[in-house]
Amino acid sequence: MRYNIKKAAVLGSGVMGSGIAAHLANIGIPTLLLDIVPNGLTEEEKTKGLTLEDKDVRNRFSLTALKKLLKQKPAPLTSKKSLSLIEAGNLEDDIGRLKEADWIIEVVVERLDIKKSVFEKVDQYRRPGTIVSSNTSGISIEAMAEGRSEDFKKHFLGTHFFNPPRYLKLLEVIPTADTDPEVVAFMKQFGEDVLGKGVVIAKDTPNFIGNRIGTYGLLVTVREMIKGGYTIGEVDSITGPVIGRPKSATFRTLDVVGIDTFVHVAKNVYEKVGGEEKEIFKVPDFMHKLVEKGWLGSKTGQGFYVKKGKDIYELDPETMEYGERTKMKAASLKAAQQVKGAANKIKTIIYADDRAGRLLWNILAPCLAYTAELTGTIADDIVSIDRAMKWGFGWSYGPFETWDAIGVGKSVQKMELDGIRVPGWVKEMLDKGFTSFYKEENGVVFYYDNGEYKAVETNPKEISLKALKKQGKTIKENAGASLIDIGDGVLLLEFHSKSNAIGLDILQMINFAIDEVEKNYKGLVIGNQGKNFCVGANLALMLMEAQDDNIFELDMVVRQFQNTMMKIKYSWKPVVAAPFQMALGGGAEVCLHTAHIQAASETYMGLVETGVGLLPGGGGNKELYMKHLKNIPKGVQFDLQNVANRVFETIATAKVSTSAEEARENGFLDQTDGISSNPDHLIYDAKRAVLHLVESGYRPPVREKIPVVGETGYAALLLGAQQMYLSGYISEYDLEIAKKIAYVLSGGKVPFGTKVDEQYLLDLEREAFLSLIAQPKTQQRMQHMLLKGKPLRN
Repeated sequence: MRYNIKKAAVLGSGVMGSGIAAHLANIGIPTLLLDIVPNGLTEEEKTKGLTLEDKDVRNRFSLTALKKLLKQKPAPLTSKKSLSLIEAGNLEDDIGRLKEADWIIEVVVERLDIKKSVFEKVDQYRRPGTIVSSNTSGISIEAMAEGRSEDFKKHFLGTHFFNPPRYLKLLEVIPTADTDPEVVAFMKQFGEDVLGKGVVIAKDTPNFIGNRIGTYGLLVTVREMIKGGYTIGEVDSITGPVIGRPKSATFRTLDVVGIDTFVHVAKNVYEKVGGEEKEIFKVPDFMHKLVEKGWLGSKTGQGFYVKKGKDIYELDPETMEYGERTKMKAASLKAAQQVKGAANKIKTIIYADDRAGRLLWNILAPCLAYTAELTGTIADDIVSIDRAMKWGFGWSYGPFETWDAIGVGKSVQKMELDGIRVPGWVKEMLDKGFTSFYKEENGVVFYYDNGEYKAVETNPKEISLKALKKQGKTIKENAGASLIDIGDGVLLLEFHSKSNAIGLDILQMINFAIDEVEKNYKGLVIGNQGKNFCVGANLALMLMEAQDDNIFELDMVVRQFQNTMMKIKYSWKPVVAAPFQMALGGGAEVCLHTAHIQAASETYMGLVETGVGLLPGGGGNKELYMKHLKNIPKGVQFDLQNVANRVFETIATAKVSTSAEEARENGFLDQTDGISSNPDHLIYDAKRAVLHLVESGYRPPVREKIPVVGETGYAALLLGAQQMYLSGYISEYDLEIAKKIAYVLSGGKVPFGTKVDEQYLLDLEREAFLSLIAQPKTQQRMQHMLLKGKPLRN
């Protein structure tokens, strides 16, 4: 049977349920959000004269959840417009509508009896063949399905999203013995290709993969903190970025998750395991005290940390009082900060005989042994476990990758000396001469499994640039960029300078890439797999030239940047940009000039040059304006001034989208541009876009003259800028920058409606850019950004 999810229903409108509904709406799936009917009126409802029979009352919980979606941070919705795809209802009046859904997701309270009663109703109203799943974080999936119909059991499984669903990559899919393998295969593919998730198949065991290992690791950490007399701040100093974990480390993470939530998750395992394992999952008394006091973390304003004014204080678990934050001080930690890569940092610390080394060893060693002990029980292979921890908890390295990093043989010897029980299969692996859990050959990664290495399976849509380079697919490279053959006649230009900032080396490579593609290939993708697509031009280089008064040099660089962008735009072979995460300033300008943009859903795009006292210098003003004009349907009457106003506001206020969908609303993407829900598929999707353009008979755009608003339009733009200044929205120097932007966008001293060519606007832009970069206040802003990483409003 072939499955197709056109409509979904989410049962339960709490933070998780509404978050899942939002994620479904983000990708265009209409969703019914149902919750229980209230048993009493609120004071506000009484004031309005409502009764328990009114629809607004009966749908109160789901309607309230929809309102909260617009206010939550980080935002669950990629666009406020997505909210229209979620319909509020209740589990009594609308239960019959479950027959409309192709996928029904239960997200009610974590109690087996309540879940079973909900599924009893679902079984009565669902269509045969409808997929039903539970988002439980640890309750047995098999137990939930007891007593249900054969068709229900066949189409039932666990789908455990991690919170917040929009942002966290992991989706654990947990089948039962009765789940049709076809349903499991479909949900895995649907999860990856449509939901944009990293899917792992987990076994129906307490807390599945992520929460089982994660909870164990956190409790071991708390135990070692108490046993070794460490402070909360010291532990967080060693369990964060220095070992490839998120900045929130251990205790800040617990504050964000909610201490009550964590205690509940730990209790779930505690009640279902025995022996030594049971003792580890026993939550320390001081954490129970935190729950009793209502100190639950971020949601209550205090937990392991509390903020007082601008200062943050940490909890002393013994006194239950807050004091100044502490940091770990140890030679190994200082040494680790001097080496590159989390793997090397871990190795530097973990074998050190100092306070940091002993703590890290006592945390990691038991966790690695425990994870190995559970392999085969919670998941079929080590890859699924590593992926779950990386995708669900933001670790740079999974447990087995970490073990490889510190040396399996060396660590096993130390574990056994310390009395840590090492699972037999790990010792057997070493005895057979296998010294690592993973190995790599010609860009292909293999993992150890039952006496042999097997290739790691990946979705065919995942293109690894790292692997291609190891396979000798690099055509040319320099310090800032590489040109890589990604197959099917398509090349990819990868930025790899610091922060992927655009310098002369990248401009040179773009020019070479287009010449090469026009001669020998079908098209070009501009993309990479770094932290961000591109944060802009090389600010340090420009500041250095400006401070030396090398305006001639800067003029040459800006001209080269502009000419290179025009070369992208008018290439005879299609150029497709594949932005993700931050695509700012020059990064956005690169995208604007391409034939097509294929953006990751999480793309934060904007022309942010005003923050450093400049305006876009690579054609961004002109191109964003032209893109707005292009998106006006032919034959539709429009107000040219309104178009100029909108573009002016976007650039002058350095507006940055909070998603690719919002970038479309801001005019950076048009309706023909694509959005990839799964960032791992972005390069594949961009490559497909190139081939589609080629197959459609691609030709570069025709050079056309551009209507501008001229002097009268310039005056209108200045009026808007003046109002922003008088209202305190922008500073006096922001006003000076805004005047320059207004002059460029309006086309200067020409009558309203005059048509000018692109080079004319580029010349205006370049002149304005050079005049601003020579100003001391601009140079102060540039220096502040380089030193502090945030804008200066001087």
